[in-house]
Amino acid sequence: MQARLIRKVLLLLVPGLIAWPWLTQEDAGAWGFFGHKRINRMACFTLPPAMFGFYKRHIDFISDHAVDPDRRRYSDPREAPRHYIDIDHYVKGAASEAQSDDPFWEVPPEWNKAVQKYTEDTLQAYGIVPWHIQVVYNRLINAFQRGDVDRILYYSADLGHYIADAHVPLHTTENYNGQMTNQVGIHAFWESRIPELSADAEYDHLVGRATYIDDPLTAAWNAVRASHAAVDSVLGFERALNERYPDDRKYVFEDRGRGALRFPSQEFTRAYEDAMGGMVERRMNASIITLGGFWYSAWVNAGQPDLDRFEQREVSDSLKKVLAAEEEQLKMAREAMGRPEPNE
Repeated sequence: MQARLIRKVLLLLVPGLIAWPWLTQEDAGAWGFFGHKRINRMACFTLPPAMFGFYKRHIDFISDHAVDPDRRRYSDPREAPRHYIDIDHYVKGAASEAQSDDPFWEVPPEWNKAVQKYTEDTLQAYGIVPWHIQVVYNRLINAFQRGDVDRILYYSADLGHYIADAHVPLHTTENYNGQMTNQVGIHAFWESRIPELSADAEYDHLVGRATYIDDPLTAAWNAVRASHAAVDSVLGFERALNERYPDDRKYVFEDRGRGALRFPSQEFTRAYEDAMGGMVERRMNASIITLGGFWYSAWVNAGQPDLDRFEQREVSDSLKKVLAAEEEQLKMAREAMGRPEPNE
């Protein structure tokens, strides 16, 4: 248990590091600090005028707290499976009773039917992100109905995190860090290093206006399905490039305030992005427009409350205390490791 905590601490301390040979799916946080915050921030700009004023007023909170679910793993043992689903597990292995090689045909999309088929323990073991998206979405509807600013902001930020996670291909496979194909480190490379190098200068996140989502569970599953369809490309293009790039061209050492750390070079990163045809930008943009749609749909289903009534309400002291406690837990874990604050 202590070793597992150390692994989680190290991952959060160095979100861009590419070589964690013992990284587990439970440890793997999608998009890093940079990507999660950007997705939540840009989703605010997809909202209609009736919502935009409220979300713009609180845009810093919604962006800054986009990474809270990853932090929450320190205090909540139930948190980790909410970030991924190893969908290919259900059609692999000699013990599998699958009748098809299509995991989306095998796994019932409805939670109760999936539990009946596989047991809840099995589902928790291999990830529950599409179902948890629906749970948080329903909580957001209730928060809108109550006019509870704390919970609107809390669940809006959380929902962004889980939706973004569902849009990462490596969050849909047992080979989440390339550990099965001698590509250890690809997880952080794809979702952290690439957007950190490219997003500011090259990505266009103006994705249009959010639209109403009739079936949020289906939308969540569609995100997982599209992500999983890209897994072979994510792994295959990187594997092919490895054969052309010696280590002295593939890696560079950068000073991140804790000594020199090894990262994929800008040359190798650009070649990988070109090979994938801009996949990382597309998945980020899909996260942004999907998140905006979920926020908008929750507000509509709550009866379209007048958010102007909430304009002057700030985050309550009670929520500030909860968030401060979570931050203190993270700080204590860092201090126990003898590590300074990360470069977020």
